[in-house]
Amino acid sequence: MKYEKSALTFEEQADKLLARGLEAEKAELVARLQAVSYYRLSGYLYPFRKSNSERFKAGTHLYQVWERYCFDRRLRVLLLDAIERIEVSIRTKLVYHFTHAHGPFGYLHDANLPKLKIGAYLEWRLALQEETSRSKEAFKTHFFKKYGEEHKSLPLWMLAELMSMGSTLTLLKGISPDLKRKVASEYGYPDELILSWLLSLNAARNLCAHHARLWNRVMGYPPKLPSPNKYPSWHSSPKPPNDRIGLIILICRSLLTQISPTSRWKERVESLFEEYPNIPICHMGLTPNWNEHPVWKA
Repeated sequence: MKYEKSALTFEEQADKLLARGLEAEKAELVARLQAVSYYRLSGYLYPFRKSNSERFKAGTHLYQVWERYCFDRRLRVLLLDAIERIEVSIRTKLVYHFTHAHGPFGYLHDANLPKLKIGAYLEWRLALQEETSRSKEAFKTHFFKKYGEEHKSLPLWMLAELMSMGSTLTLLKGISPDLKRKVASEYGYPDELILSWLLSLNAARNLCAHHARLWNRVMGYPPKLPSPNKYPSWHSSPKPPNDRIGLIILICRSLLTQISPTSRWKERVESLFEEYPNIPICHMGLTPNWNEHPVWKA
C-alpha cells in the first residue's frame, strides 16, 4: 500500500484532533503541537481512543494528555540520573578488577576476553578505536603526546572514560567468569543477573536519551528477577511485571542503595508520583501501593 498522507499545518493538525473529540482551546492545542509534534503527542493520546475507532472517549481533555507527557518527561530525567550513576559505578568496578588481573593494556589481547568470539572482539576493539579517535579529551591528547611512541592505545582506566555503555557491556560479557563474579559481588547479586539488568538499563537509557515514551511502553530486554529462595523480597507483593518501566525503577533503587546510600533519588521519584496523582501507573506495571515493596523501602 502506498503512503499518501500529506503534511498538515499545525492548525490543520489541531482541527483533526478537535474533530475526533479532543477537548481543548485551539490556540493552546496548536502551541502544544508546535512544541512537541503531532506524532509525538499521539503516543499519549492513544489510550484515550475508543475501541476500533480514531475518535476519543467522551471527556478527553488536552490537560490530561499534557499531564502524562510532562510526567513522562520528568521520569526520563530521573531515570537517566540513576542509570548514569549505576553505569559509572559498574564500569569503575569492572575496570578495577580487570586491570588488576591483566594490566592496563590487557584488553588488547583477545585471550583476556575469553567469552567473546574473535569477530565480536575485533568489532569491540574497532568501536573503542573510533571512540578514542573522536574524543577531544585533554587526557587523551596528553597521553599520546607523552607516551605515543611506545603506546598506540590508551590504558583501560583512561579508555573507560570514552566508552559507550554498549562497549562497557561487551567488556563485561567478554571477561572470565571469575572476574564477572568479582564485579557482581560488589552489588550482592549473581553475575548473570547484573548482566541482565545492565542490558535492560541500557535499553531504558537509550529510550530516555532519544526522549521516547516510558509511561505505557512494553520494554525491550525484560530484566531477570533474582532467585525467590535467596532473594525473597524481590518476589513480595506488589511485584511489578518485568516488561514495564516499574521494574526498572525498582532495579535502580536497589543498586543505588549500595552505590550511593545518601542519594535522595528515592525521595525525588516519590515526589514526582505525588505531584501527578492522576497518572494511571498501572500502565507502568505498578499498583497504587507500589512504594510499599520491600526492595523500594529498604
